[in-house]
Formats: sequence, C-alpha cells, structure tokens
Amino acid sequence: MKNQQQEIIYRRQQYLGIVSRRVNPGSGSRPEFLRSRTLTYSITDLKKILPQTRFVVVGGAATRLYMPERMTLDVDIIIAIEDAIKAEEELKAAGCVKQGALSIGGDSWTLPDDFSFPFGSLDVIILSEPWVREAIQHPKIGSDGLPYIDLPYLVLMKLSASRIQDLADISRMLGGANEDDLKKTRSVIKKYLPNDLEDLESLISLGKLEMKRDT
Repeated sequence: MKNQQQEIIYRRQQYLGIVSRRVNPGSGSRPEFLRSRTLTYSITDLKKILPQTRFVVVGGAATRLYMPERMTLDVDIIIAIEDAIKAEEELKAAGCVKQGALSIGGDSWTLPDDFSFPFGSLDVIILSEPWVREAIQHPKIGSDGLPYIDLPYLVLMKLSASRIQDLADISRMLGGANEDDLKKTRSVIKKYLPNDLEDLESLISLGKLEMKRDT
C-alpha cells in the first residue's frame, strides 16, 4: 500500500511539473464556458431505488455541479460500509442486477428499464474511510433534488486517486470555485491528506490561470 501511494504521489508531481512549465494564462476554453453549469442528462430518481440507504452522487455526474458538463455513461454513488447490506437488499428489491465488483470497492449494477434512461448502470462504491460518513451527511443538493458530494470531498476523492483526468478535474473545478469553497476544500485536505496540501495549491493556481484569475 505504501509503494502504491508513493507511486500516486510521484505520478501526480510529474503531471504538475509538466503542466506548470507549459500552461499559459487564459489558455484553453473561454471563461464563459468554464463558468457554465448544466445538467443536460437528468439522473433517475435514485431515492426510489435506495429509499433508506444514505448516499451521495460522485464521479462525472457530480463534477457537473462544479465545472462544465461532460458526457458520462453511468452513475456513481458512494455509501458507507455499514450500509452495504441494506443497500444491496434495496437494489435487488428494485430490480437491479449485480454485474461485478469494482476495483475501488463496491459493485456495478444494471438498472431496471423503468430507471435506466439515460444511464444504464449504477456503480455503488462502498468505502470505509473516516471522511465518508461526513461527506454523506453534508451533501450538496442538486437542482434535481438528489444529494451530490460537496466539492471538498470530491476533490479529496480525486486527489487520492490522482489519475490524469482526476487532476485535470480538480484544477478546473477549483479554478472556478469561490473563496469560501476554496477555504473549505483546504480545510478538508488538511484534515485527511495533509501531505498533499502543496499539490492542492498547485492545482488551484493552475485552475485560476485557466480562468485568467489572479493567484
């Protein structure tokens, strides 16, 4: 596990070094586009599938609240490990079919026809990390009424994974974030990933450069 974490940090720092050397202020998409927030494809009412299990929407569907929308073919949610049995019972009762395990923890489910459009599958990520219950208890409610993961915890998830797309998402989301959201994000990262604060500041700076904002 330690070697894996070291590899993630090394890969992230390599990415930040390359981008920092090559980025130009305001390069890329227009600021008006970067500030856009749309929910072109509405998510099925997951509360009807999971009426008692507490969850938050994560992944590409959640990033739409904090950056321009991009197409995603499935919906990801996280639940706390202690709710795993209840969630599976509710998913089966709703007619969902388990497809297989996720490498991050949890399972992928096929949604029944009544709930599948426009997303055909639901990835239920089951986590035991100490921040998970906190994130689920303090969601950001979308215009569709569903609970989405709040920005600081979404950044935490993506910073932990540190895939190239995750780092790009962090930079873009934080580049358009207000000072209050930046303050809360710094606080959450300081609490749970204190060794990653320097990289977080680099991603904030890169995001602000893209938005033509002062750092």
